[in-house]
Amino acid sequence: MEQKGAGRQLGLSLFGLFVFLLFLPFFLQMGGGRWLLAEVLPGQVSHGELSSQGLTTGQKVAEDGHDDVAVWGVKDVEFQQKDEISSNQKSLHITADVLNKMKDFPYLKSTFYTVDSRTALLEGDINVDEALSMDFSIKPTMKEPKILIFHTHTHEDFADSDMSKGLQEGICGVGEELKRILEEDYGISVLHDMTVYDSVNGSLKREGAYERSGPAVEEILKKYPSIEVCIDLHRDGIAENLRLVTNIDGKSTAQVMFVNGICRLNKDGHAEPVSWLENKYIKQNLAFSLQMKTLAGQEYPDFIRRIYLNPYRFILHYMPRSALVEVGAQTNTKQEAINAMKPLAKILADVLLKDTP
Repeated sequence: MEQKGAGRQLGLSLFGLFVFLLFLPFFLQMGGGRWLLAEVLPGQVSHGELSSQGLTTGQKVAEDGHDDVAVWGVKDVEFQQKDEISSNQKSLHITADVLNKMKDFPYLKSTFYTVDSRTALLEGDINVDEALSMDFSIKPTMKEPKILIFHTHTHEDFADSDMSKGLQEGICGVGEELKRILEEDYGISVLHDMTVYDSVNGSLKREGAYERSGPAVEEILKKYPSIEVCIDLHRDGIAENLRLVTNIDGKSTAQVMFVNGICRLNKDGHAEPVSWLENKYIKQNLAFSLQMKTLAGQEYPDFIRRIYLNPYRFILHYMPRSALVEVGAQTNTKQEAINAMKPLAKILADVLLKDTP
């Protein structure tokens, strides 16, 4: 009797699978695919769930199928930025040798970027001369906020963080240090938002964090129209046997990585735009991170990892000067992450201020 019941259950399961596969193409054509697409952001994979096979320091691992991934089931909000970025207003101090190498697309792609397998970086995406000549400078002031720092994954912590003491023990404490340096050393007022977006009713819930942080960021930008720069500060999630560390000024310092979402997915061998994830600032976002990566390479070798390109957009579509920044990983100490804020602030200032102290 039990064998017959098991056999009947197996038959029903196989029939259900057949029906699912039969109707899957129609489901995807009607837009249902967006419910199957998981936006896997560095740092969203639980500790210990990443395989170290084939991974070296500086490489990016993207894993699907975990409970922590955020599924984009809600159409994101759009924010109209009042100003555009002009070109040829500020020249970056980049050597001719570096510039010539960067104009070779295969070199640029392999040296400056890690491209997620679900998307593609095309030669027409980045004009190096144009990207490096964009003027991202702002007028510093302490009278009103010019930079917004927030954390979509507010509870991200480090190897020695004691989160029972509060959010300051994790990435929020690192954001507070970046705020302090930008204000004290460069005279740029910073609004640091520590609103929790990765928890619902007191329980950690990374799924949907971007749907929650997006509208909140939009409200902040409406309330403070003086803000010109958005920074979503994270820490990465990597294999437990790796550490993202370099040495700057004699201090053990967590390496940093910029993440860009390019709103494009591979389909049948071609990269196609994701129509329901629009971002009119993709070109400026790419230029912003490329300028910072290029300058850092000359001043702080090994500090900035290769820029990670993801198919989605995260919270980068609100203004041209938007950056998603990964500070170290769960294997770094909190102090290593804090030590990274001084060189990161210097890089930001190099790009944002016409005359950097």
